[in-house]
Amino acid sequence: MPTRPTLRDARGVLADVFGFADFRTGQAEAVQAAVSGNDAAVLLPTGAGKSLCYQVPGIALARAGHGPTLVISPLIALMADQVNALRARGVAAAALNSHQSEDEALTTLAEFEAGELDLLYVSPERAAQPGFRRTLGRRRVALFAIDEAHCVSQWGHDFRPEYMQLAELRETSDAPMMAVTATATPRVLKELVRRLGLTTPEVVRGDFRRPNLAFSVEAISTHAGRLERLVALLDEAGLRDANTGKAIIYCATRKHTEKVAAELASRGFSARHYHAGRTKIARERAQHAFAVGRLRVLVATNAFGMGIDFPDVRVVAHYQTPSSVESYYQEAGRAGRDGDDAKCVMFFGAADLVTQRRIVSGKGAGEALLAIESYAKTETCREQVICAHFGLNGTAVCTRCDVCTGTVTGADDEAHEEAATPLTPEQVAVVIAAVGELSKPAGKTGIARALRGSRAKGLNKCGLLKMSQHGALRGVEERAIVRAIEECLESGELVRKGNRYPTVWPPGKAVRASKSEATGAAPWPRKKAKSAKGIRNAYSPLQGALERFRKNKARELKWKPYMIFQKRTMVALDSERPSTLVELESIPGLGRVKVERFGDDILRLVRENP
Repeated sequence: MPTRPTLRDARGVLADVFGFADFRTGQAEAVQAAVSGNDAAVLLPTGAGKSLCYQVPGIALARAGHGPTLVISPLIALMADQVNALRARGVAAAALNSHQSEDEALTTLAEFEAGELDLLYVSPERAAQPGFRRTLGRRRVALFAIDEAHCVSQWGHDFRPEYMQLAELRETSDAPMMAVTATATPRVLKELVRRLGLTTPEVVRGDFRRPNLAFSVEAISTHAGRLERLVALLDEAGLRDANTGKAIIYCATRKHTEKVAAELASRGFSARHYHAGRTKIARERAQHAFAVGRLRVLVATNAFGMGIDFPDVRVVAHYQTPSSVESYYQEAGRAGRDGDDAKCVMFFGAADLVTQRRIVSGKGAGEALLAIESYAKTETCREQVICAHFGLNGTAVCTRCDVCTGTVTGADDEAHEEAATPLTPEQVAVVIAAVGELSKPAGKTGIARALRGSRAKGLNKCGLLKMSQHGALRGVEERAIVRAIEECLESGELVRKGNRYPTVWPPGKAVRASKSEATGAAPWPRKKAKSAKGIRNAYSPLQGALERFRKNKARELKWKPYMIFQKRTMVALDSERPSTLVELESIPGLGRVKVERFGDDILRLVRENP
């Protein structure tokens, strides 16, 4: 049995490979646990050097003859960045992902089995595959490192069901396991220890105080007001004329990223937008331009997330309130990584919470929104609130935030206005399904009234009285349904038709004129709708396979089938026949997170059902 490396050996790796004289707060404890063969749960804030906690011991263990470290990472882009950075430092690192050709994947696996790698990065989906588990059984592994480990928790802000299977890696090896995250509350930390099967782990908590960041919240509800304030913030940071510094503007929806970026560009700023709906090439170009300084302002959704590391970000502004304190702190923490002063500003309004309730679902989503609302309205030092959220009580006031400096902006009327109870994700799905059954585009108010059960004569048009969802939302406030429709229009789940009298319609569905409209003849009788059995029999082989997949997956995850993907998505998959994860991202109804969760399975079904 090879001799285990010591912390002194690890410090040698830190200096020789990474050029650092000593570890940061928390890193030494995590590294010591790994080189000693013990499990660890590591909670370090964004920018505190989490990756070194497993990279340094991984290299030290490989040099001592203990074999490679297996890193489980949720994003292909994040894997690529870390592998490229390690290779640039002379470390034998590689990744296995679905963007590789079969030959590339086989070469990487052969290198791994031959003991030629120090670190191998894989996705949680790959780690769960039986074939890959068999490969692990043939090769001694020194350490399992679970990056973004909060994804294992259903109380976390980015739960991913594939993480639930990672504890099974322990069946292939007696190697220690390190769980690493920047955004785990005490509850999430406790759950990830249990779900990953960590044995008496060394629990490492870093210091969540960022002495160079000034946090503030501004209660501005209107787009015009937020835009003017944003322009002022960017000008205060010198981002219009100076040659250094950057800004990241986070929006909750793709539509807002495009709109804000365009308006900032029209005001003379070098600004572009970034979201998962753009092509891979467009995203890479925007990110590269931002990295090299040609682009000064990037307006993005949370798709611009994990692994982002730019030293000179002077402003991080949340144009819309995010879904949780964890998400906010992770994104705001990308400011000021060079140690210089930076501002972290969040705009807040009641409508933002409505938007997030529509976007976010799952266990703990309601509590997360209450926590971010409490942060927005707090009269306590904001850094203290953040630290307490992550279980670090008793910290001193920061003296920099708007609360400490007495510069909190007063809440506007919208923040005080009693908002209608927002619709649940299931109720929003009813709204979308109802619009899908309409014979013609209809107005928001008419749709809302029909869903509440009204049989007013004027609703006889457009099929409002004949849709199967008629009356399905009895008891729900009309304004809440109208607001949900507006949010769906904003997100692109529904679209507007007409100019003078805007109406609502499903995206991509043709508005067909009746025979009477086309020829002036009397309208012919409609064909009787197909029965559920008839629809099932009408499925193509691929659509049938996708229907079985989503029902099985929904049962496994305890979700509703539409939360996996909707039927219109199945039709688009059958029509487009994507062959890569990049092509999957352009399919309506999937998006980045679902492609990451289900993409490999969907592509397999496409291949198996020609």
